[in-house]
Amino acid sequence: MSFLSKTLDRVKPSPTIAVSNLAMELKAQGRDIISLGAGEPDFDTPAHIRAAGIKAIEAGKTRYTAVDGIPELKQAICAKFKRDNALDYAPNQVSVGTGGKQVLYNALMATLNPGDEVVIPAPYWVSYPDMVMLAGGTPVFIEATLEKAFKITPDQLEAAITPATKWFLFNSPSNPTGAGYSWDELKALTDVLMRHPHVWVMTDDMYEHLAYDDFKFCTPAQVEPALYDRTLTVNGVSKAYAMTGWRIGYAAGPKPLIDAMRKIQSQSTSNPCTISQWAAVEALNGTHDFIAPNNAMFARRRDLVVKALNAIEGVTCPVPEGAFYVYPSIAGLIGKRTPAGTVIADDETFARALLEDTGVAVVFGAAFGLSPNFRISYATSDTALAEACDRIQRFCAALV
Repeated sequence: MSFLSKTLDRVKPSPTIAVSNLAMELKAQGRDIISLGAGEPDFDTPAHIRAAGIKAIEAGKTRYTAVDGIPELKQAICAKFKRDNALDYAPNQVSVGTGGKQVLYNALMATLNPGDEVVIPAPYWVSYPDMVMLAGGTPVFIEATLEKAFKITPDQLEAAITPATKWFLFNSPSNPTGAGYSWDELKALTDVLMRHPHVWVMTDDMYEHLAYDDFKFCTPAQVEPALYDRTLTVNGVSKAYAMTGWRIGYAAGPKPLIDAMRKIQSQSTSNPCTISQWAAVEALNGTHDFIAPNNAMFARRRDLVVKALNAIEGVTCPVPEGAFYVYPSIAGLIGKRTPAGTVIADDETFARALLEDTGVAVVFGAAFGLSPNFRISYATSDTALAEACDRIQRFCAALV
């Protein structure tokens, strides 16, 4: 329609919509659908956090707050960064938004000009490139392949940086792969960034506390303190605290950047939900005793899925270090046919045929910028995962 903004031409509809719509249609028809696409814990928000939200309502804490967060939450965030990451921030260096996505978007809107480039490892969270393009920038992708454990190398980062590079946008543990960078691996990347002082670092640490086995989380400004003045460290309460619907994300960084982000937020949404902010204070300041048992459950589910997928001929699934996703390769299945004659030409065809034939909904790899793969979220019950894996195994075994 001619009256719509040309800004919309910069972005494409989410490539996951077609499969999601098909899943909903099949469910409406009475089909037994197992959805492995949701990127959120299946646990309830812990009771003490829920109670803090209820207490805020009963205390009448339901009015407007400061645009980018109440003082109590900013203090809790500062304490979190000091406690967990050895990073010192003042409250005026902190921004709180309606989820991590808004915080990332505010930062990109506040900093990008036409021609500015943002370097993004692929596979990536589906929203990164489109947020960059909406803000007028240009995404530049570095391919992190299965052979490299879905991690980029210092040489790749060096080659991707140009005089036009404004940001390096980094996510570990990763959505969609679960890959996590060790201290030494991250130090090798920050050494590259130290040679390019015009490049800023935007690090999405949303899966910080979802780490398994011997993996130890670290974040760029912690690994290389000299990057502190050009790093925006983004996090939130959605994943580890099972608070996806509460919509609270936050970031800390240089005050001029935080001020600019506040300006954007002041003319878009203003403050995040007041009740959610008070619940987030409790999440950050209160007990974290629930994280370890939740992670043990996630690790068990991860192992169940990885073992089942690796038993399928033509499928390769590495063991992720964190988050709650696996990102198996189906390179060995490309070109095969279903019993009905559908050729598995790519991962989107695979995901669609899998859903139609078995009722298992996954997200195809092209949505995340690396094919041929698909993403499974194992943040669901053991029973559902076991049944889904059994269906996937039968589907793949029937391909010829």
